[in-house]
Amino acid sequence: MKQTLSSRKITSFGAFATAIALLVSLVVPTAQAAIYSLPGAPTNVTSYIGARGVVVKWTPTSEVTPEITGYVVSAGAGSCPIFVPATYRSVVTMPVAVGQPAGTPFVQAVNAYGFSKPGVSKQSFTADQLTKVASSNNRVLQLLQYSDLHGAIETGSSFGTPLLVSNFAADRKSAAATITLSSGDNIGAAPPISTEFEELPTIESMNLMKVDASTFGNHEHDRNLSHLQKVIGASDFQWVVSNYGDESLAALKSGEKAAKSYTIIDRGGFKVGIVGANTPETIEQVFPGNLDYKDASGAKKTIEIDPGVIGVNKAIVAAKEAGAEIVVVLIHQGWTENSEGAAKGLYNNLAANIKGANVIYGGHSHQTFSTLIPAAGRAQAPILLGEVRNAGVEYTRSQICVRNGKVVGTSLQHVLKAAAPTINTGVVSTVTTADVAGAALIKKYKDQLTSKLDVKIGSVSGTFPRGGSPAVERSGENPMGIYIADLLRAKFKTNFAITNGGGIRDTFPAKTYIPANTALVRTGTGALDVTLGDALTVYPFGNQVATTVVTGANLWKALENGVGGNYPADGRFPQVSGLKFTFDSSKPLGQRIITVTDNAGKAIEKDSTEYTLATLDYIIYGGDGYVDVFSPAKAKVYGALLDVFVDALKADMAAGKVTQVPALDGRVKKVN
Repeated sequence: MKQTLSSRKITSFGAFATAIALLVSLVVPTAQAAIYSLPGAPTNVTSYIGARGVVVKWTPTSEVTPEITGYVVSAGAGSCPIFVPATYRSVVTMPVAVGQPAGTPFVQAVNAYGFSKPGVSKQSFTADQLTKVASSNNRVLQLLQYSDLHGAIETGSSFGTPLLVSNFAADRKSAAATITLSSGDNIGAAPPISTEFEELPTIESMNLMKVDASTFGNHEHDRNLSHLQKVIGASDFQWVVSNYGDESLAALKSGEKAAKSYTIIDRGGFKVGIVGANTPETIEQVFPGNLDYKDASGAKKTIEIDPGVIGVNKAIVAAKEAGAEIVVVLIHQGWTENSEGAAKGLYNNLAANIKGANVIYGGHSHQTFSTLIPAAGRAQAPILLGEVRNAGVEYTRSQICVRNGKVVGTSLQHVLKAAAPTINTGVVSTVTTADVAGAALIKKYKDQLTSKLDVKIGSVSGTFPRGGSPAVERSGENPMGIYIADLLRAKFKTNFAITNGGGIRDTFPAKTYIPANTALVRTGTGALDVTLGDALTVYPFGNQVATTVVTGANLWKALENGVGGNYPADGRFPQVSGLKFTFDSSKPLGQRIITVTDNAGKAIEKDSTEYTLATLDYIIYGGDGYVDVFSPAKAKVYGALLDVFVDALKADMAAGKVTQVPALDGRVKKVN
């Protein structure tokens, strides 16, 4: 990602000032715009077998801002990467582990923004060649990681269960010590193939994938605690979360299975500590009551989620005391953007304060990101950060090299279901053969849904978009947001309507819902068929439509909440009808809304004037941070949002109409 800052300008008044400015420009260097970017790829990469490993040489890339901190030299899956600080020479001997597979060395520069594209050596080496310089002092740990799967277990734009099982199995052949991890949101906000069966198909899929551990995301709490206990009971892997507290952990169990603050995995000669942490935003992102439980005395309690890293750091210490030589942290928090020379996001803020971890994986914001951050001591390898997009479109494959008991390097590759030019973290490969057991699992559940969900409910003029970097529905007005908000305001005859952008969970037709009926038109430039399965995939939460009243002052407060938080990653972003607003995200929280008007352009003041509003029960009762904004006592709850959506599409179809994708009309404007 690149960002260019505007250069400073000298403004003059009159001929004298112009002359002075011209004179100054001749003797003083002109201020230049700072250009921030990822590093370029190293060049002239060569390699050969040396006495103690593979000697790799390269020509360093040009300097950029943020500054290059070093170079990672690797040969992909199963190799033993090594980190070289930027101040060192551009040559290094890459360690070789016993049993290391064939490979081609490559070099990547890294700065705060991330890794460069790889500079690939012209020389490749067979396993037999590498065996001659392999040493038992060199060991490789491989980590396979994903997050925010959200029940995308069908193969389509996502890997799906059959391909993830196959790919993970193939990856494990490269390294005997391989551990598979998830950073949370495995379930919830999912397609019908998961939600219609209490999310258990996704848990069964994770069991087939041989996932070793997962932390909780906010969507693991989309249903009540008894459901989460059922999920824990069905899991063959360990759930870990260190920022809930011991009393809350005691409630997260099913029989002999229970969540822990950390776990130790003994694999291929490594003892690896896995520590987890969920986002504290969970408290405002799930329906009231979903975090409630009863303690040992039967008293009602609520899970409290620590927003800091005290619990994480405590769990890291405990894991090391229990014998962990490497510690991996799974945080359900996300990177947001690279800007002004820094990688920004709650994930990055927390990672900077975590002590003693070797790898910290993120999630939640549905973005691709990876980099290295300096360790506390000069003699220590940097800490690896990595995050992937949601819905199973990619996962990370990381290598950790330990030489003589010390971590000397880490590398990360994003493995993609489909190639994307925005991903530039190394050489990747995927397996395209579906796992038989995984395919059978999907078919078992799919066969139960087809007759119910493949029912056509309408036609749309094109695909309603969702996602992107940043996600369109979480950063500005969005066609589906416009359609739903306008629909609610018209149906319930209110002044305004507000819904949350994060409630939109897929494109429409949905990428992650794959009808068995191949006669349905899903692509092309003409009208596209949509089904009940698509509608359930886009709006899976079961929210109810509600009306209430809101004062002008509270409307401003609601909009401030919508553009606050972790913009542009939060699902709270307001999709609106009946009003227009402008905002400046560079301003402090609570001061970002610039103007609010009705559709006719009349200003809506911050006063006690009351307006009628259509929204969701989830929002009225404080979901997504909309606390003390609306009037629950004056609310009237109607039917499900899904029913309103489906009925509108069916009405168009009955009238012979194709439902149009709304054009953006400027109702929401970002001014900075």
